[in-house]
Parts: sequence; structure tokens; C-alpha cells
Amino acid sequence: MASSMQQRRESILAQAYQNGRVEVGRLSTDLKVSEATVRRDLHNLADEGLLQLTHGGASVLQQSDYSFLSKSVRNVGAKKTLGELASTLIQDGDQIFLDSGTTSFETASYLRSRRGLTVIVNSIRTAQELTAPGVRVLLLGGHYRPDRMDAVGPMAGASLERLRGYRAFFGSDGLAMDFGPTSIDVDSAALISQAVANAQETILLVDSSKFGSPALYRIVEWSQVSTIVTEKRPDEAWTEFLNKQGINVIFPQQSANASADKPILQGQTYPQES
Repeated sequence: MASSMQQRRESILAQAYQNGRVEVGRLSTDLKVSEATVRRDLHNLADEGLLQLTHGGASVLQQSDYSFLSKSVRNVGAKKTLGELASTLIQDGDQIFLDSGTTSFETASYLRSRRGLTVIVNSIRTAQELTAPGVRVLLLGGHYRPDRMDAVGPMAGASLERLRGYRAFFGSDGLAMDFGPTSIDVDSAALISQAVANAQETILLVDSSKFGSPALYRIVEWSQVSTIVTEKRPDEAWTEFLNKQGINVIFPQQSANASADKPILQGQTYPQES
């Protein structure tokens, strides 16, 4: 079955980032669409400044920031697990904030069946992923970054400042015990920090590779994090640290008391495994 336009875009950009270029014929075969459709997609991506057209295909623009695409092709399985686990914390009628990161995007894909759900986003791609009858999307405006398809800056912050009563779900590029969740991008860090400050509850979505590998900009203090969702139990040092911080940790793990696909919750509120 032919893929949707958004799915094609993601596949084309991911392949372009990994290989440096893409070819029309190969994309047509991989995506199961006509070469005319592929050429139209490539032209659209080139018009947006995301790719450069070449004979028979397209290539990446060396001067562009491809950090989002870089993230999107790393730890794909872990991010899907995180997205599914995070979605179990979101019910019909909830009000939430999702940042513009790749893990939040994975979470969005599990939310289209919700009813009466309101989602605040600063990412066009995430807004598109949430297109469904029962989901209301509030898209923050601001300085648009075409390579990331998101909005940041003072205007986005001003819109966010008028909102309350939501729970914030956000990702991080790295964690440090003495510094907190961090980001490689100062603009994203500033916006997420504001979203967390105004939220009723904050849920951090991070795969295991982020523990102990901080980035440059701190997003929030540990005291502002309520829950962490990850794909496997952190090591003993991190488990002890997070317990002392009063942060709940959600992860899937097989045990005598839980099936492989059922998350075990551990932390201050939830009892740890024995």
C-alpha cells in the first residue's frame, strides 16, 4: 500500500541524511509509489530548503542543521517503546504538551485514537501526526526552523505563557546527576523549560543512551521532573539517584510479576521490584 505523504517525507529525509543523497528509482521501489510521486516529494523538500535536487535524485545541504534527522535514525526501537509507554499515561480528555523531539513524535503516533484530547505542540510534523477526529491540537507560533519543522523563540514562549492546566512530556539529549536533563539546542531548551515551569506534571522521555551523557544546555532542574519513561531499568547508581530525587521511573521489564510487555513502575510513589 502506498505510504502517506508524511511517511514518505520522513523516509526520504532519513535516507538522505544517512547516505548523503537519494535516487528517484530506489525511492520509488522502497516507498512503493511512482517515480512521478517521488519527484514531486523531492521538489517539495527542495522548495522547503531541506534537500538539493540533483540529476536523478537529491542530496543534503551541507550548510543545514540536520540534528533532528540525525536523532530520528538513532535508537529507533527504543524510541518506539518509549512512545508506546508514554501514551499509556495519556487518557481521553487530557491536556498535554509535547515537545518537538523525535521521541515525542513517536508518542504522538499512539494518540490518534484518544477522544477529547488537547495537545500543545511547537512542531508542525507532530501536529500533522496528531490529525484525528478526537484530538485538538494547539500549535505554538514563533520563529520557524524548516529543518526541524518547529517554532521557537519569544513568540512561541508568549503563546505558551497563556496556557496552564496541562502535563508536559519532553525529551532530552543527555542527563547528568549534577546538572539535570539537557539539550544541544539553546532555543529548544528555553521553550521546554517554560513549558515545564507552567505544567501541572512533567514526564521526561529518554532512552538509556542518554544517562550520564549531558549536552550543553540545561533544560530544567531535577526537582521539576515528576516521572521518567525509558526503555530499560537504569543502572543501580541512577536508580538510587532518581529514588532520592523522588522521581518515578517507568520501563518495560520481564519479571515473575509482570509480562514482557507490561511496564513496571518504580520510584517514590511506586514500590520497586524486590
